[in-house]
Amino acid sequence: MNARPATFSQERSRVDNAAGFVLHSYPFRETSLIVETFTRAHGRVALVARGARRPRSQLRGLVQSFTPLLLSWAGKGELRTLHRAEWQGGLALPQGMGLLCGFYLNELMLKLLAREDPHENLFTDYQAALQALSSAMPQSAYAAILRRFEKRLLAELGYAQPFEFEADSGQAVLAQQDYVYVLDRGALPAQRAHGHADMQLSGKTLLDMAADDYHDPVTLMQSKQLMRLIINHHLGGQTLHARELLKDLQQL
Repeated sequence: MNARPATFSQERSRVDNAAGFVLHSYPFRETSLIVETFTRAHGRVALVARGARRPRSQLRGLVQSFTPLLLSWAGKGELRTLHRAEWQGGLALPQGMGLLCGFYLNELMLKLLAREDPHENLFTDYQAALQALSSAMPQSAYAAILRRFEKRLLAELGYAQPFEFEADSGQAVLAQQDYVYVLDRGALPAQRAHGHADMQLSGKTLLDMAADDYHDPVTLMQSKQLMRLIINHHLGGQTLHARELLKDLQQL
């Protein structure tokens, strides 16, 4: 995928050829769409695709999730006007469970990312996750992709999790020891975690997560529970509808 570099004209408040993806879209007025996008250089940007719901609109078939695009827009407010979208190719569309996982990633970014706050490293991580999700694989492999992306998203937001060190002492986590994970602090040895009951898990799980290794079934199960706890904390009560669907179908 060879995206042309984005250009910006301050006089027209216009951005041209910004590499991005559609996270979500919904109807606006009679024939238009509001398109929530995630772009490499500008972060999450909301665009009005005027006339995109008309049968002959050039935008109609382009503003779809998981499609690499070059986006051009103009405007000064929170809602910009989309002028052009160009398909870039290079990524296969996820199918089946991979598609549901992709919708989960999109919803996670919609709920947690502020608008127009660039995260270029996360953009690269998102592309890599979509590439991985486009292949058929065991359920455990899908879950591992989600955990890796969740970790990177939290780190980009300033909530990096120090899985390999104890929260109170800074000492290395021991694989054979049990820990309690305390929100906004980290892992405490179970014997020193009096009064904290957020979640108990093994040191091996914490070390496996630090290494992005999810082959152990116990690690896979405990990492899912831990990341759900942490993400729910940062969502502040917001519901992730894609997660509920995944949970009902495959317990990811």
